[in-house]
Amino acid sequence: MKTLKKRRRIQVIVLAAVALALSTALIGYAMRDGINFFRSPSQVIAEPPKPTEVFRIGGLVEEGSIVRGQGKTVRFVVTDGGDSVPVAFTGVLPDLFTENQGMIGTGSYVNGVFEATEILAKHDETYMPKEVVDALKEQGVYKEVDGG
Repeated sequence: MKTLKKRRRIQVIVLAAVALALSTALIGYAMRDGINFFRSPSQVIAEPPKPTEVFRIGGLVEEGSIVRGQGKTVRFVVTDGGDSVPVAFTGVLPDLFTENQGMIGTGSYVNGVFEATEILAKHDETYMPKEVVDALKEQGVYKEVDGG
């Protein structure tokens, strides 16, 4: 009688462990496209990611770098004060997207150009994404805006 109880207990534990492992694997598989790591332009230049890797890049749009091409393709350069990365984006830019303003783009780095699939611009003069602020502070070019 004791061996039957022991065997059932072991079976339940093994079944629970398999179910936990399977659910963890399914959650990880489902989230694989939703996890985008942030990189500053200096990090991208120092260690270029694979062309298949999707990540976020952020910094300031360099003054005089916005070039509107044929159709909806826009090219510009994003910098963190240390290094600069050229960006190509096909689509409609946010209304608040301008030179010398903070931005974050999602996409991949292919042949020395960040090909963005999404561009986000800061939404008022005091807000800048934390990742961008940290990258600019690291390069020593961040200037705090008085919120008062």
